Amino acid sequence: MPRKLPFRVIHVSGQDESYRAAELNYHSPLTKGWQASRYCLYPQDIVIQLENRSRLRKIQILSHQYLIATKIEFFVGDIPDEQSQDIENARYTRLGYVSLSDNEKTGYKARELKSVHVDAIGLYLKLNIHKNHINKYNIYNQVGIIAINVIGDEIRRPTDLTDPDVYLDPDKRRAIEADPSLEGLYNKPDFISPLDDLAFDMYQDPEIAGIIRKLEKKKQEAVLQERFEYAKKLKAAISELQKVGEKLGKFEVEKRQAVENEDYDKAKLKKVQMDEYRLQVYKDLNLPDLLETSGSRHPQTIDLEPIRQPTPPRLQELSYRTPPQTPPPRTPYDERPLPAMKNKDQKPTSDSPPPPRTPYDERLLPTKPPPVPEEDDPPPESSSGITGEPEPMGEKELREASYAIDVFGEPLVSKAYSKTWSYREDALLAVYKQVQESSVSGKEECRNLLKATIFLVKRAIDDKVYAVFKAGLHLLRMILTEYIAKHKLQKQDYVYAVEKTIPNLLHKGGDTAARCREDSKSFVLEEASFPDVKSTNIVPHECTKPIKLSLAPRQAQSQCEIVESLYRQLGIKTNSGLTVDNLMQFCVTALGHNSGEVREVAERIIKELYKEAKEPVKDYLPPDNEKNRKITLYRQLYEYFDRVDGKPSKSEVKKRKSDDERKKQQEIEMLQQQLQQLKDMASGKQVLAKPVDESILENKKAPPRRPSVASKKMKQDAKKKNDKKKKDDDDISMYNMDNICIFCGERNESFTEEGLDLHYWKHCPMLKRCTNCKQVVEIASYTEHLLTECELKTNYQRCPRCTEAIPKSDFDEHTAAKSCNVARTGTNHCPLCHQNIGAGEEGWKSHLMSREGCKQNPRRLLALNKTPAAGKTKAAPKGKKTPR
Repeated sequence: MPRKLPFRVIHVSGQDESYRAAELNYHSPLTKGWQASRYCLYPQDIVIQLENRSRLRKIQILSHQYLIATKIEFFVGDIPDEQSQDIENARYTRLGYVSLSDNEKTGYKARELKSVHVDAIGLYLKLNIHKNHINKYNIYNQVGIIAINVIGDEIRRPTDLTDPDVYLDPDKRRAIEADPSLEGLYNKPDFISPLDDLAFDMYQDPEIAGIIRKLEKKKQEAVLQERFEYAKKLKAAISELQKVGEKLGKFEVEKRQAVENEDYDKAKLKKVQMDEYRLQVYKDLNLPDLLETSGSRHPQTIDLEPIRQPTPPRLQELSYRTPPQTPPPRTPYDERPLPAMKNKDQKPTSDSPPPPRTPYDERLLPTKPPPVPEEDDPPPESSSGITGEPEPMGEKELREASYAIDVFGEPLVSKAYSKTWSYREDALLAVYKQVQESSVSGKEECRNLLKATIFLVKRAIDDKVYAVFKAGLHLLRMILTEYIAKHKLQKQDYVYAVEKTIPNLLHKGGDTAARCREDSKSFVLEEASFPDVKSTNIVPHECTKPIKLSLAPRQAQSQCEIVESLYRQLGIKTNSGLTVDNLMQFCVTALGHNSGEVREVAERIIKELYKEAKEPVKDYLPPDNEKNRKITLYRQLYEYFDRVDGKPSKSEVKKRKSDDERKKQQEIEMLQQQLQQLKDMASGKQVLAKPVDESILENKKAPPRRPSVASKKMKQDAKKKNDKKKKDDDDISMYNMDNICIFCGERNESFTEEGLDLHYWKHCPMLKRCTNCKQVVEIASYTEHLLTECELKTNYQRCPRCTEAIPKSDFDEHTAAKSCNVARTGTNHCPLCHQNIGAGEEGWKSHLMSREGCKQNPRRLLALNKTPAAGKTKAAPKGKKTPR
């Protein structure tokens, strides 16, 4: 199995005196790494030599944060068996290269770790490092590498190249020989332990890293011996020690920085803090017991010295700070008696023997289950198991609350995690008193206390017991009104406190208990009015985030009611945190919720907002058309908007239109009856003195009568007059068709068939040529032409705001900007200047042909110059030509 291979740097082409290549020989949080010399020549070379000839499986490079190379090439060097192990005799094979990021996106604060999987055999590894990325921090054009890690298998004999057992430790190989069934458990040639990864050593305290490796080895042995309880304890200890090692590594870096800044008081404080923390962890984990240094069923020699040499000074000091003690004889792990059940009336001590245990099958079953308490009320405390201290925290809870434990201590935090509600309430009251009376002066310490307190407040808000919930609100109110102001923290700390807790408050708004819902909503409105919180606008910003459609109806309704109350309380005035944009985005999302109560609240907010903002509200709703008015919700909103604007509703307009059509139909019927009378008169029937008679309306005809001479003469005169009028109208119509442009109305004797074509093609101000297909179309219908008739109609899409044809390549940007002029109902929209103009044909003519009309119509001025002045046009002087 591949493992971490030890090596040393034997050649480097150049180095900075303060960052020498020898730094690459060991890994720790204090490693400074190697840097090339200033203004060096590229490429730079680094050659490392492994302890033994090995099969390389993985190479890792940790780059500097701003002294970054553009490229690194890898070469593996090997020496033939017959030659001596001399670097001059090595033959190198190129493996490949990796490119490194310029790190600009991280602000040159993150280090890049590159891992390369290879399969090569050799004794040497050479890195060919190319020129650097240029940035403002790298003023000397250097490159830097913080650490190098090589993982592979050592080759100690020629058969190792073909023997699969080379991947196993000797102990595991012997175990497989004794029990072949274990081969599948251990024979994993490609498995690389996380403890061999470069990230493990670079962020772990060296002493803790060494102990973790020893515990990992003990865990593997325990699994082999089927001591699974012991293996479980070791796994938990390893997980805990990894966090401890990272924290100690951070302390070590801070101590080194204090020494470099000559702040020796801080360095001393960090050293004492590290020592106390380290010893406390060893004591809590009972490290000698985990390592079985006092004997076990499988005794073996355990060396507590860390793996990496030289030994860190910390281990050398540990010997005289903890004097050796002779431990009492221990019973082998698997032979210890199981712990007895605690008695409710007697607490067992170490001096009294445990009470006799009742066999499982002979225990009494409970006759009646205890009553389940309501979520609002404190549950009754069980009479058994309640002692003076809360139950200990589990591994998961300790890991989750590690930050709060560092600030308040484990006894207090364990009360906050207790299953007994009175302990949880007492813990919050104790935190309240400690925070209120806090005398810390440093900003960082104040923020640490704030973060730990907010962590406990979040748990209290989610608590099902009302008393604990109220205690959490009481503590949060003190934080926002007293603590942050008292210690003169910044606005971002108010933002942090609200951002972390308001999701829990909004979630509590959907609680089944009515008083929990009301208290959570009231507190959100209350904290929005705190002066220091109000100036940040963080409460409106968090509350108006669009809800998810899958959100529970009660919680969604509660959040909508909070937004409604905030709008009534703050309005949309300047610096209130509420705008038409965030309110409408929230409400439009809420309108899609499947709960009618949620939609009702959102509808109320939209109606109130329309009274104040008017037209901008409509931009967030679907267009007002017949299709959308079929949806009841939108129809009600649109009709409300019409009433606010003083316009008749669509239903009233439709009713009026229906009445007008009915009256018109009646008039048509009356005219048809009159026409029938005239036909009857022309055919010799009775001529009525009255225009319309009730008998005619009822389709009742009078008895026929022979026509008189006077009626025949009247008919002949009327026929002659009608024929003459018809002939005059035909002459005028013929003249108009031959001499007038039917679009702009210009009259010109040159407007023959060819003249009109020329006029349409170049001069008519009501027409334009399509930029795509070059057809001449009316400006009034240019948008429809692009969408339905043009050869490139598939390249256009209609904008729902301005109704113009927008190229699809620009459509997303156009709609997202929302800067176009919204098309209004009852008007025309010009596709040239994008303005709303008068309705009907006259609106188009006035806009496209008048002097104050469309500035984007190039034919408008040409048409105006051709128009003659008022009155008669003067004749041109004799002998001069009229300008054309």
